Parts: sequence; structure tokens; C-alpha cells
Amino acid sequence: MEYNRAMKIRTITVGFNLNPETMETRIPKLGDFLKKARGVFEEIGYSVQTVRIATQPWGKYYVSERRMLELAGKMDRLTEAVGIDYFNLGTTFKPDRIPLTYDLIRETFRGFCTATICDGEKINLKAAEQTVKVIKKLSCVDPDGFANLRFAALFNTEPGSPFYPAAYHRGRTSFAIGLENSDLVGDAFSGVRSPDEASRKLKRIMTRAYRKIEKIAESVSHDSGIQYDGIDVSVASSVNPHESIATGFENMGLGIFGDPGTLTAAKVVTDTLRRIPVKRCGYSGLMLPVLEDDGLARRNREGRFGVTELLLYSAVCGTGLDTIPLPGDVSEKKLYALLLDIASLAVKLNKPLSARLMPVPGKKAGRMTAFDFDYFVNTRIMRL
Repeated sequence: MEYNRAMKIRTITVGFNLNPETMETRIPKLGDFLKKARGVFEEIGYSVQTVRIATQPWGKYYVSERRMLELAGKMDRLTEAVGIDYFNLGTTFKPDRIPLTYDLIRETFRGFCTATICDGEKINLKAAEQTVKVIKKLSCVDPDGFANLRFAALFNTEPGSPFYPAAYHRGRTSFAIGLENSDLVGDAFSGVRSPDEASRKLKRIMTRAYRKIEKIAESVSHDSGIQYDGIDVSVASSVNPHESIATGFENMGLGIFGDPGTLTAAKVVTDTLRRIPVKRCGYSGLMLPVLEDDGLARRNREGRFGVTELLLYSAVCGTGLDTIPLPGDVSEKKLYALLLDIASLAVKLNKPLSARLMPVPGKKAGRMTAFDFDYFVNTRIMRL
């Protein structure tokens, strides 16, 4: 079988070093580049969901809390004016500045930022404490807890990923591509008789699809002079039922997502991604965002897996815990313990992970979420 459908591009993300003194001229230029890049892909037949920018860690241009809030507001207005869908202020490595991320998100409409809890072998306990407080405060900004979509905790996460919320930048201006590609897993695993066959088939399908995109990206880089950093070949999921990563896993024939065999399927995907012969960047792993995948949301409603199982799968595959709906009254103590578990996994395995946790005000475990967002599938709130 050959894969001929044009893949969906989740994001084209430009990373750059923000200078507050020149941002009013710089950001429109980045907007022009992204508009042209988007046009090149769309003319060939690819759909481009979003175009984004990400800065270096915001501590590099921090002057004061007041100036940071003014800068974030200006970024909000500038990106909207030039057609950039979202901006990411990057991450902070200093625990005493983590509380400011609450205001940076609350006061913007399209801004993202993160807090780093471990960067190497040491877990920053103070950073974990401050991050928990931000998660709890952000959960109350909107009635449904939606503001936490734009905030995450990072664990050993390097710069250069095009995917949000983890994106941040170092080095010269460059761009990278993130894909919505879970349907490839479903196609590859359909009808296979063993994990080895599934891996071979997935590698063949992904290589063919990714090389086409890489060739176009290299052409865009050549014409613009902006460095191409690669494709984050991570498997990113979809709200469309026939494109679910859970359905893809189940096509392998080892059982329902959440049952024994799920860990094996996750390992097959991740091991295969490492052998795709294209320029890779970012996580290049497997994403299992519960609220962003129809099949994951459905299996969660059925009680097939929990937070502990998702952490287990992260040991072999992916990005940690993403878009996890939690009870609104979840305690800071439990959230803190969960962040430390993720940090311990990241340090022990020397791998990048992230956590985007979404307590829902007024809702208990087992109740349904009620998000009104095109890229979410409502599901049951998970126990912690």
C-alpha cells in the first residue's frame, strides 16, 4: 500500500529571538514569511491549520512584571494584525517568575507560555510548587477551565519543537513543521499480523509522506533564507473519529486502547519514528492528548485507562500528560505529586516530557466536560 493523501499540517512555527525594541517591525516580517510558506503548501494541496511563532525563554528579555505584561499585550495585538495564529513566550527556568505566567496568559488571547520543572538530572521542587499554583489559578479564569490549554509544565524539554505549548527557541531564526498524522498509524496497522510488520509498514508510509513535505520545506527555506530545522515527526492526533490514534492502535489487533498490548503499540510507533530518514526536531514521539482525540476521549468515557496508564505509556513513547481533564477541586498536593512523578520519569529515562493539566471548576471525576472548542472532544473527567 502506498500513502497518497496530502497530510494535514498542524503548524508551521518560526522560532526567533525577541528584541522588544524591534518587535514592531520584526513580527510583521515573520507574518509575511509564514503567509508565504502557508501559501506554498496550500497551493500543492496541503491544509495548514495554524502558523505560529515562539521566542527564546522570556527571562532573556525580562525587565519587570509590568513591562512583561505590556510586551505580551503588544504581541497579542501584533500577531493578530499580521495573521499569526498564536505566539509562545517560551519557558521560564526561575521558580520565582512562574507566578507571572498566570497574568501573561490571562491578559492575552493567543499567548502561550510554560514553566520548566527539570532540566537535566535535578528536579526543581520549588518550580513544581509554583507551577501547581498557576494551574489551579488558571483553572478559574474560564468557567470550563479552558485557560490551562495555554500553559504547561516542561521536563527536560529542548528548544525547537513546533508544537505548542512546549515550543521555545534558541539560536538563529528558523522554522519547523508539526503534522496531524494519526491517520497514518491507522492505515499502517490495518491488517498487520505482527508488531514487526506494523513497524515496517508504518516506516514505509511515513517516509514517503514526510519526504514530500521536507522537499517543499527545503525549497521554502532556500527562497526565504530562513533556516529549516526539520519536522517534528510526532504522531499528533485528531478529533475526527476515523483518524483517532486509539483506533490506529486497535487496528494492530492487540486489543482495545487501554488494555494489555497498548504499551507495545506505543513502543512500535515511537521506535519507528526514530528511523524515519528525514531531518527531525522536537519531541518526535507519540502524543496521547485525551481531549484532542476522538478515540481517546471515547475510551476514557468507557473507563479503559487512567492517568497512571498514560504515564506508563509515556515511559516508552511520548510527551507526557496532555489535555487531561481533572476535577475542579483537585488538591495542590495531588497535582504536586503528579508533577514530581512526571519529573522522576523524565530524569530517570533522560527524555523530554510535558504536562498540560486541566482542572474543570465545579466538576467531579466521572462528570462530562463541556468545552466549546473545535479541536476538543468532550469526555469524562479523570480521577487523580
